[in-house]
Amino acid sequence: MWFKNLQIYRIPAPWPMTPERLDELLRPHAFAPGSSLELQTQGWAPPLENGSLLAHGVDGQLLVTLRTEKKLLPATVVNQVAKAKAQEIEEQQGYKPGRKQMKEIKENVKETLLPRAFSILRDTRAWIDTRNGWLCIDASSSARCDEMLQLLNRAIDKFPLANLHVQTSPAAAMTDWLAGGEAPANFTIDQDTELRSSGEGRATVRYVRQSVEAEDVRRHIEAGKQCTRLAMTWADRVSFVLTESLAVKRIAPLDVLKENADTLAQNDAERFDADFALMSGELGKLIADVVEALGGEKHD
Repeated sequence: MWFKNLQIYRIPAPWPMTPERLDELLRPHAFAPGSSLELQTQGWAPPLENGSLLAHGVDGQLLVTLRTEKKLLPATVVNQVAKAKAQEIEEQQGYKPGRKQMKEIKENVKETLLPRAFSILRDTRAWIDTRNGWLCIDASSSARCDEMLQLLNRAIDKFPLANLHVQTSPAAAMTDWLAGGEAPANFTIDQDTELRSSGEGRATVRYVRQSVEAEDVRRHIEAGKQCTRLAMTWADRVSFVLTESLAVKRIAPLDVLKENADTLAQNDAERFDADFALMSGELGKLIADVVEALGGEKHD
């Protein structure tokens, strides 16, 4: 249930959206398996396994799932079959196919192979905090975020979404924390760190499962490097990595949260709701503390 990543965006708070209303808006764009000739299809799927609603809600927190079906048709396979086909045509017509004809051959090969290609399903989830005004996507890449946001904008007319801006850049703040050897209130610094130069070469130094000595930090800063990724722990409850783009990655609830998880759930649906409530409550507080540690929100 727990998100592994947070790409964080702003929406108005409170946002008057219910699970039922959001389900209505997403329903025209529900996921349906693609045809044999479609390379990729996307649409909304129920967040709860065997559920019916496309938007799941618990106490003002909404969860949606974007499902992507993609056919696996490697370019090497297409090129190999197309090459063999081109040789056959060359033998028939007495000369090699030209560029235009070769393009047509590849397109025909794709159409022939596509119905036999394997399909993979990928789910990308978004959590919407309607009370505090957060929209968070569980994605490690900007491309997946763009896919999610495009379909949300298509489903919700005039979707009130904005980027999150803070007073202090994460890179500058993380560099200061490392240089001073002290994390902001409610945080501790862990052992994974990345420092990168902004120069043309963009020289990068990574420390994996190894603390960075203060002298090393000063030397890297003097060489023009800034901290671009920093592993941290929040409130002894959640470990994560903060990046220069204000993304939160490699999220992991610690034992104290696992022990406090609701064990009274009677079925999978109740357990899902309990996990979602716990995750949204903890991560909502973490986001607020990260924003505060970065000097607070900056409004245009």
